[in-house]
Amino acid sequence: MFNVVLVEPEIPPNTGNVGRLCLATGSTLHLIKPLGFSLEDRQLKRAGLDYWDEVDVRTWNSFEELQCAHPGRGRYFFLTTKAGRAYCDVKFNRGDFLVFGRETKGLPEPLLAANNDNCVTIPMKGTRSLNLATAVAVVLFEAVRQQRLKESGVE
Repeated sequence: MFNVVLVEPEIPPNTGNVGRLCLATGSTLHLIKPLGFSLEDRQLKRAGLDYWDEVDVRTWNSFEELQCAHPGRGRYFFLTTKAGRAYCDVKFNRGDFLVFGRETKGLPEPLLAANNDNCVTIPMKGTRSLNLATAVAVVLFEAVRQQRLKESGVE
């Protein structure tokens, strides 16, 4: 349904949890190297429970490699605390790519600058960021909610 992109994820349990979210929504998980762990990591598989083998996971050597493999197949939205536009102000479409950065540093500044018009944020008070899996859940399930309304003829 959607594409979740984790750019250089560092913490295996976060990626395992995001994998379960992708499976639950029929979405594809794209992992951009370098990864901070092995895909055979015990913590990754533990967080993904017995579902990990069913997750549609694709790994890429770079963000550019991912984009070249999917020309014109969905828009890219870059999640960052540095954007002014809220994720809930976006009208998501089936096949869109939701791009999230590393747990400790977020997305690289050059990537954000090159895609400024497609940067969105999760509005929050009292904290500068959310756990990566939580952030993915918030945005992904909003996109799924919008898609279900669209398919039922209610928008």
